[in-house]
Amino acid sequence: MPAPTTAKTTMPVAPLKIIYLKGSEEIADAVNQYLIRRRRDLSRKNKDLEMCPGYLESTYLIRTHYSRFGTGEGRVRLDDSIRGTDLFIIGDVTNYTQTLKVCGHENRMSPDNYFQDIKRIISAVSGKAHRISVVLPFLYESRQHRRTSRESLDCAMALRELADYGVSNIITFDAHDPRVMDAIPLISFDNFMPTYQFLKALLKSVPDISFDKDHFMVISPDEGAMDRAVYFANILGADMGTFYKRRDYSKIVNGKNPIVAHEFLGETVEGKDCVVIDDMIASGGSMVDVCKQIKERGARRVFICTTFGLFTEGFDKFDEFYEKGYFDKLITTNLTYLPPELYRKPYFVCANMYKYMANIIHTLNHDQSISTIKSTTSKISKVLSRLKAADEQDEDMEA
Repeated sequence: MPAPTTAKTTMPVAPLKIIYLKGSEEIADAVNQYLIRRRRDLSRKNKDLEMCPGYLESTYLIRTHYSRFGTGEGRVRLDDSIRGTDLFIIGDVTNYTQTLKVCGHENRMSPDNYFQDIKRIISAVSGKAHRISVVLPFLYESRQHRRTSRESLDCAMALRELADYGVSNIITFDAHDPRVMDAIPLISFDNFMPTYQFLKALLKSVPDISFDKDHFMVISPDEGAMDRAVYFANILGADMGTFYKRRDYSKIVNGKNPIVAHEFLGETVEGKDCVVIDDMIASGGSMVDVCKQIKERGARRVFICTTFGLFTEGFDKFDEFYEKGYFDKLITTNLTYLPPELYRKPYFVCANMYKYMANIIHTLNHDQSISTIKSTTSKISKVLSRLKAADEQDEDMEA
């Protein structure tokens, strides 16, 4: 049987280039450095890759200038050629540190401004790229993905716009509801999960944790996070519990019905380490309330795992609940902007996603299947096997 083709043995579809939005420099630089090292290593093993135009470069980043007129209208200019390239546009649409001037007033960039810049980049490319892929770590308007009344359908509309602009691939992480891909059935939409990175970060920060039904439990903070929690619990062989939100549907506060209480369904958490897993922390009110209830039910330790730490109302609530002992660690990825202040928090642990993103881009550039990258079950199983072997060795030494 012939050996399967991989990104190690095949040629790229076109020279790789990357454009990033303002505020996404850290992500793009890290991905760029991983790609440079990876391709140098592969070219030593496969000499044919050295002959491939644009394969070995000092950088894969395109010099891009973003400017604004006095009215706030935008413009994008590319300094490098992108003709015939496999172009990846990376954008963190949640980075609120970037600003723009409107008639002399300083305004912060919003997700809407970033999305417009993505369309400006595609316009500046002018159809010269061989293929365009958009990497949105946080899927733009992902929480406005369905209609329940006379309201906008922003995420689906945005995806349709990108498809109409000629985008071939849309890459995102832990989409709020990946079924929104049904809006673009003819365009590639890949949704990646950070489960493996959560596990690595958890083991590194809490080396004495045990993954078994007697000592460990996975908690879903609401019904929307059930799929994530079910997968994490099944792969670890642990029990799962869930909360559901009891809301006051007679009121609307900040665009949503306020939560009256969180009700718990599941086995007892008494004496167990619990991981609360969700896709994002916005204000954080629901998450810390869930942690408080778990702790009051007798949990030993409580750990938060969330893909996107947005912290839209700051860290005061988390500092308060940490001091009170309601949770022990908060693990979130670096897929979106994280304030420097967060890195100084005693409870914060970062799940690094940059290498994972670089591997995704590298594999797609070689036009290879990403199913092995998307499915992290085998990687997690190897980690658990090593842990089990280490525990058995310790027991043998004690005996």
